Amino acid sequence: MNNKEIVAQAIHQVVKEDLSIEQVQQLLENPKSADHGDVAFPAFSLAKVYRKAPQQIAADLAEKIDQASFEKIEVVGPYLNFFMDKKAISAHVLELVLKGKNHFGDQAIGNQQAVPIDMSSPNIAKPISMGHLRSTVIGNSIGFILEKIGYQPIRINHLGDWGTQFGKLIVAYKKWGSEEAVKAEPINELLRLYVDFHEAAETDKQLEDDARAWFKKLEDGDQEAMDLWQWFRDESLKEFNKIYDMLEVSFDSLNGEAFYNDKMTEVVELLEEKHLLKEDQGAEIVDLAAYDLNPALIRKSDGATLYITRDMAAALYRKRTYNFAKSLYVVGNEQSYHFKQLKAVLKEMGFEWADDMTHVPFGLITKDGKKLSTRKGKIVLLEEVLNEAIDSAKEQITEKNPTLENKEEVAKQVGVGAVVFHDLKNDRLNNFDFTLEEVVRFEGETGPYVQYSHARAMSILEKANFDPAAVSSLALADAESWEVIKLIQRYPETVMQAAEKYEPSVIAKHAIKLAQAFNKYYANVKILAEDTEKDARLALVYAVTTLLKEDLRLLGLHAPDKM
Repeated sequence: MNNKEIVAQAIHQVVKEDLSIEQVQQLLENPKSADHGDVAFPAFSLAKVYRKAPQQIAADLAEKIDQASFEKIEVVGPYLNFFMDKKAISAHVLELVLKGKNHFGDQAIGNQQAVPIDMSSPNIAKPISMGHLRSTVIGNSIGFILEKIGYQPIRINHLGDWGTQFGKLIVAYKKWGSEEAVKAEPINELLRLYVDFHEAAETDKQLEDDARAWFKKLEDGDQEAMDLWQWFRDESLKEFNKIYDMLEVSFDSLNGEAFYNDKMTEVVELLEEKHLLKEDQGAEIVDLAAYDLNPALIRKSDGATLYITRDMAAALYRKRTYNFAKSLYVVGNEQSYHFKQLKAVLKEMGFEWADDMTHVPFGLITKDGKKLSTRKGKIVLLEEVLNEAIDSAKEQITEKNPTLENKEEVAKQVGVGAVVFHDLKNDRLNNFDFTLEEVVRFEGETGPYVQYSHARAMSILEKANFDPAAVSSLALADAESWEVIKLIQRYPETVMQAAEKYEPSVIAKHAIKLAQAFNKYYANVKILAEDTEKDARLALVYAVTTLLKEDLRLLGLHAPDKM
């Protein structure tokens, strides 16, 4: 039970005729200053009921409330300020963490139901840029957070592995490519061929016709076209997997756009059966006026299907395959309208489960305030950024701890973690500017700062030879430990908030606050002093290491024991 729930119960015993326990809880506030207690209740809302001044109501309530759970209750004007029983709460909270360890904050509300998460989704034959980072790491973290509250995440990399660009690639490869060059540097060579095609097509219009013809062959299952497509896909995935391995992100499904080629006919047939298709200038649409949306274009006048048709086939397939409780699409903000249309068409088809589909949008990563462009020469390659971050981390670790044994491994955990943490600490809808120097700093609100705080706490436990099973007393009442205790106590609701909002930044911000509170505690308290509270102080440090490590895990990061 958190502090507000304890206070709400105590107040409700006195005012139950006039306010429900939920109403009391909604009125409670967190005072800005510790001098005003841990929870405050403003008495204004009872003025009309009791026909008294709020100040008088606050004084009357203070006399009637059972004070057993509190150090004291102070009346300040119309406010009741509650000071919690620090010893009782710290002992209870620390006991829960010592017992639960990394499972503290776990919940079973998901009942192991499936949640497909559509994430990452790069285009074959194009490099993974910084622009792909957000979808990948946000989706990965949401998976861990949902798992913690009992769901079964299914990470899907819906690869961009179909479309007219493959006709262009085949033409370019046959004209200017070589097997050796593609094998040596798959992505760079395929991107070069793609760029060469576009440059040549500006003067040679026949190339576009040739590309369409080859894509038609691909659609019709021509063996040579299929073999080349499969080869381009396989080589691209080898390159992508290097980056996914660095990020330690893995997928349960790589079913991309091509997988749904044979599943779109059924979608069109279902729309026809339900008389939802209308003709409009030779094309076929679904009218979505009832949803205040533009018509959804299902099939062009030449019979070609569109993205929405493919996404409908994917949604149907995922529902049948996983029988999902929720289905998430971690895709940029600019696709919001597309997902509104997608859900609306599925609703029109009678699929009520479309309400369980959620677009989880996110803002842009900028460089010097400008959008990262994917045009020629402007791509910021994710692999390069990660490698630079690892090098930067290695330099700082060498400076701080030259004799560290597994320096290479820790530098990778810190460098890659720094890039991921910087992304996830920002509210996902916000745009943010990326500067490597800021990201890999060991001070400030960074991943390395949180990891370093964890390592510092671990060194205290190692020095003390701490055994969680041998602790006798857990009660603490000092102001510094109380700030840490409150952050630990709120952890289960922090996890729930992150899960409900699909917002990893809630976890990242908790990690930063906990690291800051612990470092303040470390600076002001002699943790290893030989007195009656030493065990309790070490139990607090142990709880900090447990939660920082769990926070970092939920974000997809490591917590090195030494740095």
